Amino acid sequence: MIGGKFMVGRMVYTKGKITLSTRANLEDNMKSLHNSVMAAAVAAAVATPALATELTIAIVNNGHMINMQKVADAYTADTGVELNWVSLEEGVLREQVTSDTATSGGQYDIINIGMQEAPIWGEAGWIEPLNFGASYDMDDMLPAIRNGLSHNGTLYAAPFYGESSMVMYRKDLTDAAGVSIADNDSWDNIKKVAAAIHNPDKGVYGACLRGKPGWGDNMAFITTVVNSFGGAWFDKDMKPTIDSDEWKAAINFYVDLLGNYGPPGSEGNSFNEILALYNEGKCGMWIDATIAASFLKVDGVAYAQSPNAGNPVGANWLWAWAMAVPAGSPNAEESKKFIEWATSKDYIKAVAAHPDFGWGSVPTGTRSSTYAYPEFQAVAGFAAAEMAAIESAAPEATDLKPYVGVQFAAIPEFPEVGIAVAQEMAAALSGAKSVDDALAASQAAAGAIMSEAGY
Repeated sequence: MIGGKFMVGRMVYTKGKITLSTRANLEDNMKSLHNSVMAAAVAAAVATPALATELTIAIVNNGHMINMQKVADAYTADTGVELNWVSLEEGVLREQVTSDTATSGGQYDIINIGMQEAPIWGEAGWIEPLNFGASYDMDDMLPAIRNGLSHNGTLYAAPFYGESSMVMYRKDLTDAAGVSIADNDSWDNIKKVAAAIHNPDKGVYGACLRGKPGWGDNMAFITTVVNSFGGAWFDKDMKPTIDSDEWKAAINFYVDLLGNYGPPGSEGNSFNEILALYNEGKCGMWIDATIAASFLKVDGVAYAQSPNAGNPVGANWLWAWAMAVPAGSPNAEESKKFIEWATSKDYIKAVAAHPDFGWGSVPTGTRSSTYAYPEFQAVAGFAAAEMAAIESAAPEATDLKPYVGVQFAAIPEFPEVGIAVAQEMAAALSGAKSVDDALAASQAAAGAIMSEAGY
């Protein structure tokens, strides 16, 4: 435990005599920890009916996942399986799901996780492999999304929706100001546009960007900015490089842009908060998840590929919110049946046919077939930009970024590192710390975590 919080990485879990403390023994200890608590779960399962009639599902509290609760009423009607939904804010979801899954707590039958967790947890034996029937059409899944949720070719989490990041801006405002945004534009022009459309007296802010601390909140966006400035989280020896000139330039730019042209209190804003601001007409520009386009209700929105400061590789992220089954769950088979339905072509059609939704509300970014429906094309003006962003995302390791992942590093220690740095970046944005002090503290924290983990 660190500060009362469960962490993956340097201090994964401590209970009694079980302490996980180094990267070298991480996988073995993960499996050992599972084995040590699995006997009780198996014993309980003996008394459980073979057919599960009730599933508890932990989901992130965003639009598509909330919509699923209504659409899934039909699944209950057809199968008799009752679905209990636990909807949590992103950071809370990650903490609770990680803790429960790592310790075989058994609180959830199905969990929302993403590309950072799925391969690592699959390899460690925390979650079940997923194998579906031929009608599921695994080949229809977008390769980048499928690969990001797999380990050694085995799928461990099925994508409910996938995303990259892109610019979503009010073209009516840019036209009126005589400015424009191009695909893969420069950050300098983005700042110019933000200044031109910024009109706080009328409640319009030039740039709405993530500031709320969390490795998947502010650091998802900030990491793409750092990447675009030529920076990276770690060097080839996996030593933190947060004290580099590239990080300093990127964070100074970010703090200046959002501090001057963002809404007040931006250090408290992430996806849901900014989506609400945008739909209230308060954001002139938003650079965030492509999936947001499904929920924008303001007229005149246009789209562009993410900007950069000379390095377009890693300037747009890659992510999927996916569903997985914790290992050893007594309801594993019933859970897999639900996941197979909820991530299928049939589910897409069910959302499209639902009276509360329609083709404009279907989850995107997972299947090629979704983009081929004429009905979807007719209402999804963002589809081409979304697909271009997903296809251009670059999670592979490079000489500049020697690890897998765009807005995260696919190592067990990253969540702890990311959370520590996220707090410092929020402090810099709020003015509680200088950029230099926040970067120095971030480098020290990341260095200590990685050193103790055995790097």
